[in-house]
Amino acid sequence: MNLEQFQWTREPRAYSCEGDTVRITTAPGTDLWQRTYYHFRNDNAPVFQMETEEKFFSFIVKTSFEESHHRFDQCGVVMYLDSENWLKGSIEYENEEFQHLGSVVTNHGYSDWATTEIPASVKSMWYRLSRREDDYCIECSEDGRKWKQMRVCHMHEAAGKIRFGIYACSPEVSSFTAVFTDLQLTECAWKAHDGQQPD
Repeated sequence: MNLEQFQWTREPRAYSCEGDTVRITTAPGTDLWQRTYYHFRNDNAPVFQMETEEKFFSFIVKTSFEESHHRFDQCGVVMYLDSENWLKGSIEYENEEFQHLGSVVTNHGYSDWATTEIPASVKSMWYRLSRREDDYCIECSEDGRKWKQMRVCHMHEAAGKIRFGIYACSPEVSSFTAVFTDLQLTECAWKAHDGQQPD
């Protein structure tokens, strides 16, 4: 992919784009979250995205986060439209024993969080974000070949032109450098449903 097509929604504390590698160094107190349960609103994470009107595609990226060490340190894939409409998939560090592999979908200013616990020793993960019109699928892979579904969702405000890409943040008093490589834009790998037909 041509990184010149990407733009910052918010620039991070420090970053570099060299060849096909992006490095983002997070600042403390950066996050993406809206209202639900915690009742606060955080909308200051650095987001690096490209724009498209293509209705069917898949975006793939490999993340490495050897330095993540503090609760909620995270990096991953994102589709950020505005402060109240976005989705993300990532691993959030919890402690020396486990971390959360999960996704957040935010529609009209309310976020959810769906997770599963994985070992804290995992320090790299691939993500694949696929679009079929205004429906989206996030998958993950440990090797970039075998994919596991994380989330299928509908985005109410994402039927037309959208922006998608990568993000990293440290919601608490922390900072780390996330490394993104192997960015690819492909035909939609999330195939049309072949089961029960619509009414």
